Amino acid sequence: MRKILAIVLLLSTWVFALPAGLNTIVKKSGIPSKDISIYIKEAGKNNKRVVASLNASTARTPASVIKVLSTYAALLKLGFDYRWPTEFYTKGQVKNGVLNGDLIVKGYGDPTLSTKHLASIVDRIKAKGIRKITGNIVIDRSYFAVGNKNNSGFDKHTYSPYNAMPDAMMFNERISTICVTPKKNAVTKKVPDGSYVIQNKLQRVNKPCKGRYSWPGLRIDEKSATTQVILRGKISKNCGTRNLCQVITKPYKSFYYALKDALNKKGVKVSGGMRLNKVPKGAKKIFTHYSYSLEKIISRTAKKSNNLYARHLLLFLGAKMYGAPATLSKGRQAVEYILKSRGALPKSTLSIDNGCGLSRTAKLNAKLLASVLDDGYTRYGMRWMKTLSIAGVDGTIRRRFRGTVVRNRAWMKTGTLKRVKNISGYVKSKNGRYYTTVILVNSKAGNWKASQLQNRVIKWLVGYKGRGVVVNEPLPLPTKKSAAAKKKVLSKNTESYYIQAGSFSRKPTASYLAKLSELGLSYETKGEKNYKVMVGPYLQESKARSVLKTVREHLNSGAFLVTSNLESTKGAEALY
Repeated sequence: MRKILAIVLLLSTWVFALPAGLNTIVKKSGIPSKDISIYIKEAGKNNKRVVASLNASTARTPASVIKVLSTYAALLKLGFDYRWPTEFYTKGQVKNGVLNGDLIVKGYGDPTLSTKHLASIVDRIKAKGIRKITGNIVIDRSYFAVGNKNNSGFDKHTYSPYNAMPDAMMFNERISTICVTPKKNAVTKKVPDGSYVIQNKLQRVNKPCKGRYSWPGLRIDEKSATTQVILRGKISKNCGTRNLCQVITKPYKSFYYALKDALNKKGVKVSGGMRLNKVPKGAKKIFTHYSYSLEKIISRTAKKSNNLYARHLLLFLGAKMYGAPATLSKGRQAVEYILKSRGALPKSTLSIDNGCGLSRTAKLNAKLLASVLDDGYTRYGMRWMKTLSIAGVDGTIRRRFRGTVVRNRAWMKTGTLKRVKNISGYVKSKNGRYYTTVILVNSKAGNWKASQLQNRVIKWLVGYKGRGVVVNEPLPLPTKKSAAAKKKVLSKNTESYYIQAGSFSRKPTASYLAKLSELGLSYETKGEKNYKVMVGPYLQESKARSVLKTVREHLNSGAFLVTSNLESTKGAEALY
């Protein structure tokens, strides 16, 4: 017993020690060491060599580094090649080019849907022989239960794109662009949108285009029935076009007006207006528009630190795992479950909140984040690493490490809020070793000091030639009480339900799996020789049995229900 306690004490003492070079960097940073968390180890789940650890288990505000959890959970669940659907339906007969009824659009939260996709969408509508629509354009945004807020209200920059809130019928990332060209005294909307109006009260002056005369003032009035955008102030006649990109209106309204305009320009007249409703029974699906690949989506999420994309990933996973409509609660639960079930998330303090980092309540520690990063490195290697910002090349660290020894040697996710400056990812040393690296700074000392500290640590690591110390985490001493408590918690809280939709001697066909996707069901294929398709999991038996009815009705009458522990599906018990 004394020997075990001595080992634990030794490890605990070492964990708070830093190599001499790093210790000097921390001391000279001007930041109290209590405000800094550092955890650096050789990359890989099975690699136990730790180079540095300082306050690695201290819970911190993560800011945007929390996006690593959202993007990686999405990758584990959906795969690099997954594409978000947007479905198009008709209700009514098409005769002689006339759709005597409605065109219905069901959104699933594709965050990439934009103006550039309208041409192909209109072409596909026309390919169905439709030249006129007598009814309405009906939009189904019920896949997300997110309310009607346009912006998060996180800070005073209310209408900035980073504050945009999610929606199942997203369009142009909820951004409205107003183009102001003082030379021509012109103010236009980049995309036709009747959901807001512009009042041009700008005063053109013959002054140099700089300072107070270089940019138009803007005020948004949402109290009117139709949102008012008021342009005001003085602007130089010598300025070029200024694009004001703001969160002004509802994305489904913007989509409706843009789609109607695009249809009209291609000779398809829409007689009705816009309606919000679920896809009605009897509606006929005519085609599905698909997003860019998930690989591109998570890359943009991480590299550009796109808050809206991260919010959508969290919500979509919630709906996939626990059924629509998506909610924040389901999303948080889904991200944690996916990461834990794959062994990527250790037991530790974690609060994901909205999944994007615009939060003061979100919390994690350096070791937890390193565990997720280690799992990504082990499973997917460079393909996963390249979804992060590459030092001196792209994303949020494109300029930060340009012209330094770190260029092309670090793949990182950054996170910044007031009094928060974080960075995490991977660093490749000159000797070819890869290091999982997490540096979290929550301090009043100044973000610029934190940034300097992180830059110096990463540069030091590039030149590091040591091997660190092998650290095996000490296991807690077992007691009858703790073992019994653990068994009780597992039996009470970790039971889940799956539907076994099919069993195959060969890999299930793409058409079979497509039917599951069309039913909106989340599934996994298990096995290497004898394949089982498992739909779920569901935390409530009532929900699972409801889905079971759908599977039996539309896919396999022999499908049945199984229950298992969330930590493993081994020994699953059939419920039928």
